[in-house]
Amino acid sequence: MESLVMGFALLLAMDKQSGFEIALGAILALLILLTAGMTKRVSGWILGSIWQICLIAYGMVVPSMYFMGALFALLWVCAYFVGKKGERARAQMMDTLGPWKEPSS
Repeated sequence: MESLVMGFALLLAMDKQSGFEIALGAILALLILLTAGMTKRVSGWILGSIWQICLIAYGMVVPSMYFMGALFALLWVCAYFVGKKGERARAQMMDTLGPWKEPSS
C-alpha cells in the first residue's frame, strides 16, 4: 500500500522535479516494497523504520508526502505495539497450555 502511495507521489513529482528526485523516490518505493517481506525479522523492522523516516523526508519533494508519510509512520508504530502485545499474549498462552496441548474452543 505504501509503495503505491509512493508511486502516486512520483506521478505528482514528474512535472516539477528533476530526474534525480524522481529516481530517489522510485528507489524508495522499491525498498519499501522489498522490506515488507522482511518484517518477520528484527532487521526488517529496523529497515522499515528507516524507510518511514525517508518517506516523511520525501515531503521536501512532494509536500503532500509530509502528511502521508506521517500517517504511514503512525500506522507503523501501531503495528509494532499491537504485534508486541499479540506476541506477549501468545507466549502467555503457550506457557499455560504447554507445548503439546491444543487450545479448547
